[in-house]
Amino acid sequence: MATKKKGLGKGLSALIPDDPIEEILKIEDEDKDERIVNINISLIKPNENQPRKEFDEELLLELSQSIKTYGVIQPIIVRKLEKNYEIVAGERRWRAAKKAGLKEIPCIVKDMKELDSIKIALIENLQRQDLNPIEEAEAFEELMKNHGFTQEEVAKIVGKSRSYIANTIRLLKLDDKTISQIEEGKISSGHGRALLSIDNLKERENITKEIIDKKLNVRDTERMAKEIKREKKSTDNVSSNTFLEDTIISDIEERLIQYFGTKVQISKGKNKGKIEIEYYGDEDLNRIIEIMMGE
Repeated sequence: MATKKKGLGKGLSALIPDDPIEEILKIEDEDKDERIVNINISLIKPNENQPRKEFDEELLLELSQSIKTYGVIQPIIVRKLEKNYEIVAGERRWRAAKKAGLKEIPCIVKDMKELDSIKIALIENLQRQDLNPIEEAEAFEELMKNHGFTQEEVAKIVGKSRSYIANTIRLLKLDDKTISQIEEGKISSGHGRALLSIDNLKERENITKEIIDKKLNVRDTERMAKEIKREKKSTDNVSSNTFLEDTIISDIEERLIQYFGTKVQISKGKNKGKIEIEYYGDEDLNRIIEIMMGE
C-alpha cells in the first residue's frame, strides 16, 4: 500500500531521472542554445499549482547531504516572472539545496506560460512516481476545471488511459478522513475505489479500520463492500429478493462498474427495476454515453 522510500543507494545516477523532463518540452527553436545559469536561490519560488504537496523530510535530508558533497547534478527548470523566478521542475532539488545552505542553484530558464508550467510539473512528478493518488486526482481536476481540458486531453498529456483519469478523479468523492488515509499510504487507491460503493460513513470507517488492522487487500475490500450492499438490499426489500438474486445482481453491478469506470447500482423491484450510473461532470457523462454508443 504505502510506497517504499527510495534512498540514495544507487549513487549519483539516482539523482538523474531516466526520462529527462527536457525531452517532453516543446521548444519552438530546437537549435536554441539553452544555457545553464546560476540563480540566487532566494529569487526562486515554488509553483503554487505544483501537484506534489508533500515532501518526505528524511529523503530531503539525504538529498541535501548529497548536494553538500557533490553539488546539484541536474539543473532545475524555472520560468521568469517580473521580479523573480518560478519553479517548473525540480522543487525537491531546490528544497534540498536550501537545506544544504547553497546560495545559488543551477537553472535552465524557460519562456513558458503558466499552463505549460503546470503540465510539465505534473508530467515530471508522474514520471518519477512522486505523487500520491489524491495529488494525482487533484492535478487532473485542476487541468479540467480551471483550464478546460477534457479527460481525453488529460489522458494524452500524462500518458494514461481515459478510464484511469476518471477513476482517479472519483477518489475526490470520498470523505476527508478516507482521503487522508490514502494520502498517508495507509490504504491504496484501489481500496478507495472499493470504499466509494459504501455510502454510510460509519460503515466505511469501520471497513477502513479493518483494512488497516488486518492488512486486507483490494479484493477482500470489494467482497466486504458487496456483502454490505447485499445486506442493505435484503433489509430494504426482503420479500422480493433472494440471496441468489442479490448475488447475481451484485456480480452484474461489478461488471458494469468495471465497464463504465464509475459507480453503478441496480435496484430490483417485484416486476421492474432500474440501473443507476453515476457520472461526475459533463465530460464524464459524455465519456459514458460514448461507451454506450460504442464510439
